[in-house]
Amino acid sequence: MSNKTTYESIDGKVAPEFLTNDNALGLEIVDGHAVKAPVDYEEPQKLFDLLVERIQKYHPSADITMIQRAYNLAQKAHGPQVRKSGEPYIVHPLWVAIILADLEMDKETIAAGILHDVVEDTTITIQQVMEEFGEEVALLVDGVTKLGRLSYSRDKLDEQAENLRKMFLAMAKDIRVIIIKLADRLHNMRTLEFMTPEKQKEKARETLDIYAPIAQRLGISKIKTELDDLSLKYSNPEVFFDLVKQLNDRKMEREEFVQQIVADVSTEMEKSGIKAEVNGRVKHFFSIYKKMVNQDKSMDQIYDLFAIRIIVDSVKDCYAALGVIHEQYTPIPGRFKDYIAMPKANMYQSLHTTLMSSVGQPFEIQIRTKEMHKTAEYGIAAHWKYKESGDGKKSVKNQEEEKLTWLRQILEWQQDMADNQEFLSLLKGDLDLFAEDVYCFTPQGDVINLPTGSTPVDFAYAIHSAVGNKMVGARVNGRLVNIDYQIQNGDRIEVLTSQNSKGPSRDWLNIVKSTQAKNKINQWFKKQNKESNISKGKEMLSAYFKTKSLTAADLVQTKYQQSIQQKYGFRDWNSVLAAIGHGGLKEGQVANRLVEEYNKDHKQIVTNEAVLEKVAEASKNRIHIAKSKSGIVVKGIDDMAVRFSRCCSPVPGDEIVGFVTRGRGLSIHRTDCVNMLHLSDTERARLIDAEWESDVTEKESGNYLAEIKMYARDKQGLLMEISKEFIEETIDVKSMNVRTSNKGTATIEVGFIVHGRDELGRIINKLRQLEGVIDIERTTG
Repeated sequence: MSNKTTYESIDGKVAPEFLTNDNALGLEIVDGHAVKAPVDYEEPQKLFDLLVERIQKYHPSADITMIQRAYNLAQKAHGPQVRKSGEPYIVHPLWVAIILADLEMDKETIAAGILHDVVEDTTITIQQVMEEFGEEVALLVDGVTKLGRLSYSRDKLDEQAENLRKMFLAMAKDIRVIIIKLADRLHNMRTLEFMTPEKQKEKARETLDIYAPIAQRLGISKIKTELDDLSLKYSNPEVFFDLVKQLNDRKMEREEFVQQIVADVSTEMEKSGIKAEVNGRVKHFFSIYKKMVNQDKSMDQIYDLFAIRIIVDSVKDCYAALGVIHEQYTPIPGRFKDYIAMPKANMYQSLHTTLMSSVGQPFEIQIRTKEMHKTAEYGIAAHWKYKESGDGKKSVKNQEEEKLTWLRQILEWQQDMADNQEFLSLLKGDLDLFAEDVYCFTPQGDVINLPTGSTPVDFAYAIHSAVGNKMVGARVNGRLVNIDYQIQNGDRIEVLTSQNSKGPSRDWLNIVKSTQAKNKINQWFKKQNKESNISKGKEMLSAYFKTKSLTAADLVQTKYQQSIQQKYGFRDWNSVLAAIGHGGLKEGQVANRLVEEYNKDHKQIVTNEAVLEKVAEASKNRIHIAKSKSGIVVKGIDDMAVRFSRCCSPVPGDEIVGFVTRGRGLSIHRTDCVNMLHLSDTERARLIDAEWESDVTEKESGNYLAEIKMYARDKQGLLMEISKEFIEETIDVKSMNVRTSNKGTATIEVGFIVHGRDELGRIINKLRQLEGVIDIERTTG
C-alpha cells in the first residue's frame, strides 16, 4: 500500500513548493527555485531512447522497428530546421511521441506523432509516408496535417465554427488524429515562452476555447489539466502568480494537513482489510481559479481545494471504502456524487464525497478502481484494443468509440445546421466544462444525465426528437408536473405524448437547459417554417433592391450567390433567403455583398476625361504613396490630400477604395460603403485602388473612429453593461445615441476609437455576448 503526498507543479516568478505526481509543467525545484527539467536538446537520440523506454514500460514486447524508421525519416527530413527556442526541430515531434507513449498509445499512433509535421514542413509527401509505413499511419499523418492548416480567430466566429466542424469530422474518421493533435498542442504550450506575449495570449485562448474542452470530452485529464494550467499562466499571468503566492503562503500548514489525512485514511483502510493506494494533492490551478470565479469565493472558501484519492481493486471495495470514510469523518450534506453507478459522458467513474476534518478544514475524497483511474487519466486512450490478425500483424480496433454518443450527436448537428454561428453557440454549450449534471431514470430504469436545471422537455428530447416533438405533459415519480419542473437527482420521469400534438412551443426554448433540446426545437421550427421564411426573405430582398434602384436579375446570379453562401456559412441560396426571412441576416448585408461581387466583374467605363487623366497618371506611377495625417499609408495620387470618410469610418484591416473628390482630395471609403455601391457611372470613374500599408502593426497604426449600430431588447442597466465592456477594453467612446421603439427594441449608435479591425472585432464580439443584444452592424453610409 502506498502512502505518498503529491502537490501541484507551477513555473514562475516565485519559488513554487507544490509538485504534481507527473510534474505537469516540466519543472523541478532546486534550492527552492523553479528550474527547467534537465533535457539534453542537443542530442535527439537521448529523447528517442527515452521514448523507447516509455513504450517498453507498458508494452515490453512491443516491436519498435516502425518507430525507429519513423524517427530516422523525420530526423533526415527536418534536417537543420530549428524551432524558435533554437533547439533542433526533431525535438518537437519526439516530445509529441513521448506524450503519446505516456498515454500508452499503439505504435501506429506514436509513429504518426513522430511524422506529424514532415508532410507540412518538409519535402516528404503523404504518398511516401504511405509506401513506407502503410495506409493506417499515412491517414493519421494526413489527418493531423489538415488540422494543422486550420486558422483561428476568436473574433471570426464563422472561421472558428468551420475549424471545429473539420476537427469533429476528423474525430469521426479516427479519434487518434485528435489525440495526436492534443499531444502536439501540449508540447507547443510547454514551449510557449519563446513566443511573443501577443502570440502567447492568442495560443492560450485558442487552447482554452478548443483543445482543453476536447481533451475533457475525451476524458484525457492527464492532458486537459496541464493545458488548462498553462493556458491560465499565459492568458492571465497576474491571476496565475497571485494564485501561486496564495498557495505558497501557507505551504507548511497545507502540507502537514494533507499528509495527516493521507496517513489517517491509510490506517483506516488497513484496519478494515481494504487494499488501497492513498494519495493526497492540492487541486490544479485552473480548477481552483474557475471555482473561485464561478462561485465568487476566496481560496479559503473552496471546499475541495484538497483532494485525497483512494485507489482500490474492485467496485465492491469502492463502496466499502466509502463506508469507512463516512464513519471516520463527517460528510458535508449535498456533496456526495456517485459517478460509478452513473458515469459521466466521457466514461469517467469515481465516488466523490466532501468531508469535514477534525480541525474544521473541508477536503474531498475520490474513490475508484485501478481501471477507473486509468480511464480518468487517459480517457478514450485507455481503452485502445489490440487484436492479432491472421497474418500476425497487429491492427487497432477502437471499440470504445461507440461510447462517444456526444460525438455522434455533434456530427448530427453538423448535418442539421447551415448556420455556422448557431452551430458554434450550441457546441460551446455542449462543451461547457463546468456544468453540473443531474441524473434521472426512465420508466424502464435506464439512467439519463442532463445539465442541472433541466426540465421534462430536456428529458423528452434526450430520449428522442420524436418524443419531444409530440410531448404534451410529464409525470415525475408518478405525479403530474408542469413542463418547467426542475429535475432532481433520482427522479423517475415518464413523458406523455399525443399524435394530435401540434409540436413544440417557442416558449420551451426559454425553459430547456440542454444543448440537444434547444437544437432539436430550433430545427423543428426551421423545418416547419422554412418555406414561408424563404418566401418572406425573397420578398424582403426584392423590396430592398427596389428602394436602392438595383436590378435583381443582374445581382442574383449563381456565382454571386455562392460567394454569399461561403461568407455566411450556408449550404444553399434557399438557406440564405430563409435566414433573411426569420431575421438571422439583414437583407441589406446580402444585397451590398451581391453588389460588391457584381462590381468586381463589371468595371465601369470612364467617361469623365479630367478624372481619367488623373487616374491614368496615378496608375503609371504606382511607386508613389500618399500618406494620411495619422501615418497610415494608402496608394494614391501625387500631391493629393487623403482623408477618411465619416459615412463608413474605415479602419486598418478593412477593404478600402479611394474616391477622387472635387476640390477635397482623395476620400477613403470601405468597399461595402453604401455610398460607393450606388455611384453613378460617371462618379464611378473617380474610384482608384487603395490599400493599407502592409508592414504597419495595429498598435502603430494610429487612432480611428469606428461606428456601430446595436439592436437590443430595451432593459434597465443595458447602457451600463455596454459602457463596462468599453471600459474593460480601455476603448475611448466618442458618441452614443439611443432610440427605443414601442415594441421594446433599443437602437444604440456608438462611435469609438480603435487601432484597427482586429480590435474592433474583439469589442463587437464581446458586445454580442451581452444579454438582450439582438444584432450589431457597422455603419456603411
